[in-house]
Amino acid sequence: MYPNFLPATIAQLTEPTSIELARQIQRREILTPLRSDAIATAFVQQGVGNPPILLLHGFDSSVFEFRRLQPLLATNHATWNIDLLGFGFTDRPTNVSFTPAAIKTHLYCTWKTLIGQPMVLVGASMGGAAAIDFALSHPEAVKQLILIDSAGFAAGPEIGKFLIPPLGYLATEFLRRPGVRRRVSLQAYADPSFVTADADLCAALHLQLAGWQQALIAFTKSNGYNFLANKIAQVTQPTQIIWGDRDRILGIADAEKFTAALPHSQLVWIPNCGHVPHLEKPEITAEAILAFISSSTV
Repeated sequence: MYPNFLPATIAQLTEPTSIELARQIQRREILTPLRSDAIATAFVQQGVGNPPILLLHGFDSSVFEFRRLQPLLATNHATWNIDLLGFGFTDRPTNVSFTPAAIKTHLYCTWKTLIGQPMVLVGASMGGAAAIDFALSHPEAVKQLILIDSAGFAAGPEIGKFLIPPLGYLATEFLRRPGVRRRVSLQAYADPSFVTADADLCAALHLQLAGWQQALIAFTKSNGYNFLANKIAQVTQPTQIIWGDRDRILGIADAEKFTAALPHSQLVWIPNCGHVPHLEKPEITAEAILAFISSSTV
C-alpha cells in the first residue's frame, strides 16, 4: 500500500490527503557532483500541464507539507514536490555536506533530471530561502518565483555553530519530542484545530529515517541561509509573496520587506492564517498561485 522506505507508522495516517500523498511518494536516484554514487531523492509528481511547478518544503519538514496544496495545483499543471537534500525521505549519505550550497547542487540536478524546463518555483518558509538562492544561481530554470511566509530576511538561530557533541545530540533529541513539535505546530497555525494526530504524524514521520540527527545538526551548524538577505533584491523573476496575516513564526513585517526589495513582485495576504497558508488555507493559496501563474504567462 505504501512505499517500503517509509516507516511502519505510516499506517496510522487518517486524513485522506495524507494517505493519498503517502501512496504516491517515490524515490529516484539522482546523480550529482556531490558524490560518486547517486542520491535516492524522494518526490511526489501529480498532474500535467505547463509551466511545471516545483514545491520546496520548510525546515525539518518533508513532502507531506504540501499534501493539501499539491492536488489543487495539479489540476492545471505538472506539479513536483520534492524533499531537499538532508530533509524528509531523501537519503542522507554520510559523505555529503548538508549545506545550502549542497542543497542547491542537489536541487539543480533533481530539476534537470525530473523536469528539465523552466518552472514555477514555490518555496515555503526555509524552502523560500532555498528557492531564492536557486533562482539567483540558475535563472534559466525559474520562470516565476512564489514565496510562502518565506525565510530569507529572517536570520536563523546563531546556536548552530555551537552544536558540538553531545550538545547537537541533546538538541535534536529535544526537537524529536512529540510535545515540543506539537507546541511548534500550535504556533504555526492561527486555528489550533489543525493540530491533529494526523498532522503530528505527518510532521514527524521523517524523524525515523537514518541520519536525521546528523543531517539536521550539520545544516544548522552551516548557518543556513543567513547569507541571503543582501542578495534578495537581485532576483529578476516575477515573484508572488503569499503571507498569512497571523504568522507567529516569522511575524508579518518581512512580507513588506520582500515586496519592497523585489521590483517585479505582488503581495497576497491570506486572512486569519498563520505561518502555513498551504496547509491552513490551501484553497485560497492555490487560487492565488494559479491566478499569478496565469497572469505572468499571458
